[in-house]
Amino acid sequence: MLRRLRRQAFILIYMLALVVWALLAYDTLGVWNDYQGRAQVALARSALGPTATPTLPPTRTPSPTVTPTASPMPTVAVLPTPTAVPAAKLHPKTGRYIAAWLPTSFDDADLVRRSFEENKDILDEVSPFWYSVDTQTGALRFDDDARDQTLVAAAHAADVLVMPSIHNVNFDDPGLVVGMFDDPVRRTAHVAALLEEVMTYNYDGIDVDYETLPPRARPGYSAFMQELSVALHAKGKLLTVAVHAKTTDDGGLGAFQDWVLLGQICDRVRIMTYDYSWRGGAAGPIAPLAWVSSVTEYARSVIPPGKIQVGVPFYAYNWGQNDELAVSQTWLQVQALIDRTTATVDFRERDSSGPIQEKWFQYRSGTQLRTVWFADSSALASKLNMVERQDVGGIAIWRLGSEDPENWAVIRRQISTNPAVVQQIMNTYLPDH
Repeated sequence: MLRRLRRQAFILIYMLALVVWALLAYDTLGVWNDYQGRAQVALARSALGPTATPTLPPTRTPSPTVTPTASPMPTVAVLPTPTAVPAAKLHPKTGRYIAAWLPTSFDDADLVRRSFEENKDILDEVSPFWYSVDTQTGALRFDDDARDQTLVAAAHAADVLVMPSIHNVNFDDPGLVVGMFDDPVRRTAHVAALLEEVMTYNYDGIDVDYETLPPRARPGYSAFMQELSVALHAKGKLLTVAVHAKTTDDGGLGAFQDWVLLGQICDRVRIMTYDYSWRGGAAGPIAPLAWVSSVTEYARSVIPPGKIQVGVPFYAYNWGQNDELAVSQTWLQVQALIDRTTATVDFRERDSSGPIQEKWFQYRSGTQLRTVWFADSSALASKLNMVERQDVGGIAIWRLGSEDPENWAVIRRQISTNPAVVQQIMNTYLPDH
């Protein structure tokens, strides 16, 4: 009798799980929006602990292939890890987190906003690129479009978390922040300024994007991140961080970032798995799949997988033959260039290092031969397959508004309605059998 009751209970639970899965899939198609944020979200949370001369955006990441000489990394005392207070709404909306940076100050703001409006139903987090810092005082500097309460309201109405980025990508010397990190007075003032900004303008948290710092910045940077984590979590706010891609603790440009610590104190860790071939180097793939996979595999070994967001490029680079920096271009600019020059687009599937999965072409501009590499929806599809195989938290898009429009169909197909992802969530609730 008892065995029969258990079997009946199991069958009932399983049938309920299938019903919930059907409703979730139905919802991601936009038909049953009222259900979003209840069963699916709760289950997911449990499962996952024209041209060649457009306006140039700030450089995100110089080549990650440069590795400094290995040396023992300095340590910093670890403060007690606070218990993260959950945001008012539960995320991810689907089986994995979908985050995007919004650099409206140096991209076409209308394209950025249009992309946000068209896809806010599936986005979990947006990080407007609004803030930098006065390193002498720790006070905030902000762009003209910062503190946009219409964007904040629209995001919150669509259940999208708003976590503006604090960054140093527009600094002539990015390392200026190191002195601020090393000074307890200025460091604490900076933490206080960020917390006040978050509370005043109703943000859900802060995204930290301090880049290209020397290895000696590690103790001060770690202390800053710990202080900021404690301050934000005490108020129920979130902390995300952008980190340089690397495959060893002291490798590449990310030697100053302690991934073990960041995985403990941050709510999400966004890995900048792009700019493999960067603006100041030779032409080549922006985010070859083999490299992205290696970085993600290392990340899984030191960061809780559910917190990892794999960076995906929504942009192109256009290189000349001289030593000038490559030009960053959007999908629309690349398509206009292909139409104007009638260039032949090639697909690079792999090289001796493994899969690449990106497109490229060459064309003449005067006497100069130029080379363009870009990531389209097929490149994104291959990365989403890798995200599923490695079972990490989701993706972080750099940058919204510059993409192949087909990217969103790929995201909806491979993340929103992927039965494997939903089944993985359901398995949390099914008894062993």
